[in-house]
Amino acid sequence: MTIADKSLGDALVTADQPTDEDFTLPSGGLDDASRKEVLAKLEAYYADVQPRFLGYQTNQELDLRQDMASFLNYNINNVGDPFRPSHYTLDSRAAERSVLAYYARLWHAKPREHDEHGGLTDPEAYWGYVLTMGSSEGNNYALWNARDYLSGKTLMVEPDENGTGTLMWVQDTAPVDNQNAYSPVAFYSQDTHYSVSKALRVLNIPTFYEVGTKMYPHANPLNPGQPWDMEVPSQDGADGPGSVDVDKLITLVDFFAKMGHPVVLNLNYGSTFKGAYDDVATICSRLTAEVFTKYGLDKRKVRYGRDPETGAELVDERTGYWIHVDGALGATYAPFLERAIEQGLVDEPGATLPAFDFRVPEVSSIVTSGHKYPGAPWPCGIFMTKSNLQMQPPTQPAVIGSPDTTFGGSRNAFSPLIMWNFLARHSEQAQLDMVVRAQRVADYAARTLAVVPGDWQVARTPYSLSVRFRQPSDEIVHKYSLATVPLRDADGGHTDYAHLYVMPHVTEELIDELAADLALVEVPAPRDENQSITAITSYIDGTADTPDIARLALVRTWNQAF
Repeated sequence: MTIADKSLGDALVTADQPTDEDFTLPSGGLDDASRKEVLAKLEAYYADVQPRFLGYQTNQELDLRQDMASFLNYNINNVGDPFRPSHYTLDSRAAERSVLAYYARLWHAKPREHDEHGGLTDPEAYWGYVLTMGSSEGNNYALWNARDYLSGKTLMVEPDENGTGTLMWVQDTAPVDNQNAYSPVAFYSQDTHYSVSKALRVLNIPTFYEVGTKMYPHANPLNPGQPWDMEVPSQDGADGPGSVDVDKLITLVDFFAKMGHPVVLNLNYGSTFKGAYDDVATICSRLTAEVFTKYGLDKRKVRYGRDPETGAELVDERTGYWIHVDGALGATYAPFLERAIEQGLVDEPGATLPAFDFRVPEVSSIVTSGHKYPGAPWPCGIFMTKSNLQMQPPTQPAVIGSPDTTFGGSRNAFSPLIMWNFLARHSEQAQLDMVVRAQRVADYAARTLAVVPGDWQVARTPYSLSVRFRQPSDEIVHKYSLATVPLRDADGGHTDYAHLYVMPHVTEELIDELAADLALVEVPAPRDENQSITAITSYIDGTADTPDIARLALVRTWNQAF
């Protein structure tokens, strides 16, 4: 389709989206005809929007009705630990364990092999579960584990009068010469998904910005005498590829390790907006060599009482760091992308794809999303860690007949079936081919949009499935469901960007259609920062309507100004 064949009116979605009025539920319910009419309207809207869905990293190429529809008539639940039996017999634990084993192999985790007594032969064997809420749940669970592990908490059995024992937490006290020994500090980059900062707030884990501002206000090692950065800077700032600035990260971690704090570090593998890959292997290697060994965070002792018979002090040896990899997008396809690069099927001159998984010994946990890539009809994913790092909650609910070792109680048992079904239908070679095609379409998108008239500031991070460009008109944003984010400029201002994500359903023809639409509109003028701040303050004061949701991404910037 050429530009001459199009008009700006084509940028509008044609099907009507059902409204609140359509979904109103009267006390007597709806008759079958009315109910089916609403559902048909909703499906028509979905069918119209889905083929042009470009802005979010969720695969829309789903073919599940024939294989999966029959399971909707069963209330299935994977409550409890996936590796322990439960009294709830309508489950999909076998499929869940198979999916976990599949990704454990791809991520080079140590297998779960048992001795004659049923115990694990390797304490670092993987443990994990299939997530119900996607990687945001996994990030919460990882950071919860990190907090308790680094805070000196130990779960143990305290014998009671009947000799049966009660689970309880034991908290070690900080040594006299280091009162910060059990006060972890969190680090994450400015390109990190918002779920991480939200989880830190919920879990009451302070960031380096909060601790630095409160305890060391004039000691910022990146800018002496200046306020602390709110997040670890990304490489080359807002204009860069989106990966964390390794040297600045090392400098910040070194400062707090020197002050005796244990370290919680979140690294990204397929960041939310730019699809960037933090160099996990290099970061971990340098931190171990330059920081952790120097300050005793490679090995440290955590006390949890005394042996009742000998009186000897009971000690648990741990690290003083927890390194979590948020691979919400990249961790599912990276193993196949790595193979494609090795086979010369994909090439980004001058770029490398860094290792991120359990080949890196310092990595404590990994999460990934199943609904993004390869795809599922609802949020799901995987959390994985090492068995010897697993911090179990202090409850053993008898009602489910299984230890409650996951983030929530009840867990979606349909998601493991969806993920298992995809992996069973697609060989590893088929997945490699899928990744190669996605990389080629992403490269095509970057090259095609770059020649659209006007300065759309098109950019793509190497090996990323994301292509970013200046935010176009509302009609185009709506037609393609584009995600929009204001990015901070080098001069302190902000520029509104949109991005597309090349998931398996995205074609070169769809990219051509977007490019033709962009050619029909003007590149937007730079945003008036004073006007934006005025609108925001009016909203905070209650004197104006809710501002554009994109502006809410700037909340931390506003807080700095007030």
